[in-house]
Amino acid sequence: MKAEVEDTFAEAFEGIYSRIIVTADDGAVVKKAAEDATATPSAVIGRTEGGIEKWLTKKETPDKREGAVVQFWAGLEEKKSIEDIVKKFGKELSYRIRQDILVKPFTSVFDALPNPEGKIDTMERIGHCGDGYEWEEKRYGRQMITVPIMVPDFQIERYIGYGRGVTGGNFWYMCKTKRAVMEAGKKALNAIRRVEGVITPFDICSAGSKPETKFPWIGGTTNHLYCPSLRERLGKESKVPTGVNYIPEIVIHGTSLEAVKQAMKAGIEAARTEEGVVKISAGNYGGKLGKYKIYLKELFQ
Repeated sequence: MKAEVEDTFAEAFEGIYSRIIVTADDGAVVKKAAEDATATPSAVIGRTEGGIEKWLTKKETPDKREGAVVQFWAGLEEKKSIEDIVKKFGKELSYRIRQDILVKPFTSVFDALPNPEGKIDTMERIGHCGDGYEWEEKRYGRQMITVPIMVPDFQIERYIGYGRGVTGGNFWYMCKTKRAVMEAGKKALNAIRRVEGVITPFDICSAGSKPETKFPWIGGTTNHLYCPSLRERLGKESKVPTGVNYIPEIVIHGTSLEAVKQAMKAGIEAARTEEGVVKISAGNYGGKLGKYKIYLKELFQ
């Protein structure tokens, strides 16, 4: 029997993203570089986060080596100009590439955004890691920077595009058992990965947050109303349904609203078939913060 889908909505936001291809001589290096670069979801604290969209074969990459498509995201802040947001995003993006990709043997980075809103010049914060000894040349039909390093050499495309997409699409799958948390989550993630243009920055997330907090200097804190361990302590205030012991969340960012909706639907359909999943719900803030409301019931109409 499939779990009930609650009549509610996920609240999603407009975000800025870049989409790159990471390649290397060795598939294990590609995997390590892509996973390291996207390992720390940090948009909730005003930084950047990412995810692996898909793996690529040698036939699908510019330099005919194994690769991965990786997305990086940041939120759009109302009180900041797009120029300031892009400047900060470019700085954060440079940290991810420099510290997690450049340092891996024989890696290269290419732009993978077909129709960008604008472009980030990678020379300023990545190319100049060559300390002035870096150089540019045309390779693979692209303008590439070669950064001389001790295991020669790192290459990156001079300009990486950025665009606008949708962040924070999500659903909760309320579970009776630990097994359901993991098995339903795996099913959902496998289904979502078949949707083009989306990532899941947290994969199975155990810590849904809320914007209001007693400690504003640390950012979002625990969504206490939905913490099963606080059910007795909160009494009637608790929103954890009877029989539910775990409420994991899957967060989805995507290049379009339609892609996020498709991914949510695919993930929900997969998760709700697992024994021990009681109900499907979603996180929102009453519609007061996000640009988009994605109603769960409408996904299945």
